Amino acid sequence: MSIIMPKEDLPFELIQEVKGFLDEEEGLFLYHTAKEAARRGPCLEIGSYCGKSSIYLGLGCKARQGVLFSIDHHRGSEEQQPGQEYFDPELLDSVSGRIDTFPFFRKTIEKAGLEETIVPMVCSSALAARRWSTPLSLVFIDGGHSFESAYKDYQNWAKHILPEGFLLIHDIFEDPQKGGQAPFQVYQKALASGRFLELPRVKSLGVLKRKVEKENLPS
Repeated sequence: MSIIMPKEDLPFELIQEVKGFLDEEEGLFLYHTAKEAARRGPCLEIGSYCGKSSIYLGLGCKARQGVLFSIDHHRGSEEQQPGQEYFDPELLDSVSGRIDTFPFFRKTIEKAGLEETIVPMVCSSALAARRWSTPLSLVFIDGGHSFESAYKDYQNWAKHILPEGFLLIHDIFEDPQKGGQAPFQVYQKALASGRFLELPRVKSLGVLKRKVEKENLPS
């Protein structure tokens, strides 16, 4: 589904400079949804890469004096490694020989004025979740795109979403010719759990809202 979102006063020149794969319409939806959700509690994203999605989510949170927890090990996903489809040599650390997107991410949030809004968590999603107990108003899943990785993100984080909070999953493609199927399969599992209400998608962004109920999500 394509929807028209008001742009407001967002730093689009900066956003366009930042490496990433997020569509502008999807980004605008992230901004407005975070702005709504942050009234009730912190937001969290998995897979910040160089910070494109973080700008949209962070500015939405900042508008409500909220907080965005941004999780990424900053070593790149499977498809971003040397020799793979989305490898970018600019992101390769010449000393370690490994992908390192954290310097790019840090520069992005500094330029966007979000250093007092975004809490970078430079680790795996699984490690960050190990002792997590804070309820969340929004979770955005855009990390590893293997089924195992995406499903583990869902298992670890969906249970922390507040009733009427949002679960957003990026890169939802029903047609295998258009993209990988793992995020779509996880999206289907979230729906099948019965804990989420399906809202209209925004391009490849799946939008789910936590139902009001007393049971915990399966871990």
